[in-house]
Amino acid sequence: MRTLRLTLRPLELTDAPRIAALGGDWDVARMTGRIPYPYSSDAALHWMTGLADGEIVFGIDRNGADSAKQLIGLCGYTRNADGSAEIGYWIGRPYWGDGYATEAARALIDYGFTKGAVKRFTCSHFTDNPASARVIAKLGFRASGECSGWCEARQISLPTLRYERRRPWTSAIKALAS
Repeated sequence: MRTLRLTLRPLELTDAPRIAALGGDWDVARMTGRIPYPYSSDAALHWMTGLADGEIVFGIDRNGADSAKQLIGLCGYTRNADGSAEIGYWIGRPYWGDGYATEAARALIDYGFTKGAVKRFTCSHFTDNPASARVIAKLGFRASGECSGWCEARQISLPTLRYERRRPWTSAIKALAS
């Protein structure tokens, strides 16, 4: 998938060192549920080769003349039996503040609604992550409640806000047409 500035592509085993370097940054890992800290290339490779059935993950490459293939983060979703899917994303700290998370997640959501037969997306963020709250708001999610979520890096359950976004009718029509 391509957006104006990004390419979302399948992961390659050679991505493991870059995933570990960017995702293993404390400021990235502490805001995710699943990234351990510290994060090694071997741990990233183990995660990549152990993705569950129904788990769709894309590498996010920044397009441009100076970056033929420059992984800057990941995004993906895990499908549930009821047709919903939980979305997740992270961007490496050197690329924060440029709207890449919103751009990548928007493309992922469109893909899920039109090609992935997703009926509803859910997502969440730790209450101490206002940047993710802004991304979620820009994507059109609606608050659905509070809960707690595990943070592997911090090794603790944290207060978490949950959101959902239902498939719009236009996406359902696109999905039928393809």
